[in-house]
Amino acid sequence: MFLKTFLNLLSNINQDIPNFPPTILYNEGWLLRLVIDWFSESGVTNHPLSFPKDGHWFSEARLPSAFLPRFKGDPLAESHTNADGVIGHFMIGSTGKTNLELIPDATHFVVLEAKLYSGLSKGVTNAKYYDQAARSVACIAEVFRLAGQQPISVNQLGFYVLAPKDQIKSRTFSRHLDKQFIKNKVNRRISSYDGKRDDWFKDWFIPTLKVNDIRSISWEAVLDIISEKDSKTGDSLKEYYSQCLTFNL
Repeated sequence: MFLKTFLNLLSNINQDIPNFPPTILYNEGWLLRLVIDWFSESGVTNHPLSFPKDGHWFSEARLPSAFLPRFKGDPLAESHTNADGVIGHFMIGSTGKTNLELIPDATHFVVLEAKLYSGLSKGVTNAKYYDQAARSVACIAEVFRLAGQQPISVNQLGFYVLAPKDQIKSRTFSRHLDKQFIKNKVNRRISSYDGKRDDWFKDWFIPTLKVNDIRSISWEAVLDIISEKDSKTGDSLKEYYSQCLTFNL
């Protein structure tokens, strides 16, 4: 009954008077979930979205920050960062319903950000310059610190932005995903702490940045990989992606 209702609602989106905005179903969040769920069962290897043995995925995980409030009203503080998707060896919920922690001896950790004609967010309330890429990479470093595991110990560590190919071609993300640019942003962030985050920067952030694979990947390239292995699913996802582009322009 639920599935029938869902499909009816989906078909009604193109009516003159739909029941809800199309972007509720046609959006980057659902596109990402459909894509990584397929990769979880595909057996595809040597791809940024490939799954390790015993790996799983989660959408909207909360990543810890090294800059959480030290006291009420902390003028430098920020909250956890929500990751659109994560793949690898981790657990969810032991310290909060969607809080993420690495499992002991994790060997795979990938954080995904999904975009459809929007850029990376520009900053946090207490640090307007501190953009989404720098914040995400810093949170990845904090994930490793809390786990007590050096990032060099994992086989795959990545932060990937999935976006339309024309958005990537226009270099929307290239500067923000540059490692030196990220390092400068995080270094500026810790400078406000009068040396109290210097050890974290040296011992956790720099080692994480060094081994982290940071780049953008086009949705089109990902969907082509799916089509090569599973043409039926690939065709369906490409049609869904086309609708996502239409409704999110």
